[in-house]
Amino acid sequence: FDRDLSVAGRVFVRRGDRTCHELVRIDRPIMCIPSLAIHLNRTVNKGFDINCQTHLPPILATELKSRLEMPVTAEDEKKASGGDSPDASALRHSPLLLKLLAEELKCKPEDILTFDLQLCDTQPSIIGGACREFIHSGRLDNLAMCYCATESLIETDHSLADETGIRMVALYDHEEVGSGSAYGARSPITIDVLRRVTRASCEATGDDGTDALERCVVNSFLVSADMAHGIHPNFADKHEPGHQPHMHKGMVIKTHCEMRYITDAFSQHVFHECGRRAGVPFQQFVVRSDCACGSTIGPALSVMAGVRGIDVGIPQFAMHSVREMCAVDDVNFAVEHMTGVFEHASTIIGEVDSKF
Repeated sequence: FDRDLSVAGRVFVRRGDRTCHELVRIDRPIMCIPSLAIHLNRTVNKGFDINCQTHLPPILATELKSRLEMPVTAEDEKKASGGDSPDASALRHSPLLLKLLAEELKCKPEDILTFDLQLCDTQPSIIGGACREFIHSGRLDNLAMCYCATESLIETDHSLADETGIRMVALYDHEEVGSGSAYGARSPITIDVLRRVTRASCEATGDDGTDALERCVVNSFLVSADMAHGIHPNFADKHEPGHQPHMHKGMVIKTHCEMRYITDAFSQHVFHECGRRAGVPFQQFVVRSDCACGSTIGPALSVMAGVRGIDVGIPQFAMHSVREMCAVDDVNFAVEHMTGVFEHASTIIGEVDSKF
């Protein structure tokens, strides 16, 4: 509510005789979802039950300004009502919105076929705090971890010659809505990629490929990196007293007795040792026994592929708010810790006596 909003996402555009999908972001506020003034809702501070259908439609423009900007002709009305018209799909949407998208994409409004767009806050990310120790931004959950994983993979390029395995980062769509898409974490895409990688590796080394995928999975280590809940100074009672993740103290290792997180003793040892060798701090987190924990893609990937792993993240405040907050130090610690995983995990796993 009450934020300067725009839209961003993917648009399918007709370019001559080709259909192209292109990314778009309108880099200025064009929408808002204004809240109801407290004078008209005197009980709002006692709780506000949001109706997504009636309370969340954004305001793009007034009808008067919209008509002045984009007059709708009789021909437009005819096209919009004609289901078999080639222009009908475009006219299902606001002509004014299509005009804004067309200006950004440098095409005609009628060449916009379909799109996947989301509202987004236009306020840029910023370093804040009295000591400039915080990052204030939208979507830290989970773009912060995506950044740290990618940066650490790049940082370890110099040590690839000594690597006995294959280093990989996977960034999935739709994690916040269940991962149940053709390219989400619950799809076959992960195991398909692993199968193709192992096949290519076998062809390059002359391996006959027998049980190659199974051998690859058994010797792999998964770090499911998703943001964690730092202890909020105003709501400290929401945390288990013995497990209170603080900012500036490194990555948080998440454990759950019902395996809502995939962390176990083996993966804790590997991650601990990677952090120790990288020289970075880390913390432990267990949710209160009377609270449910959040979900990650770790269990889904572990069950699907049978790979061992751990759930971790850096602490933050205001998770899922339009404006979230984490510590600059913890981003640096996360990059260094993940760099340690890439550089040392294979060796550490090989040092473990797996006989029981």
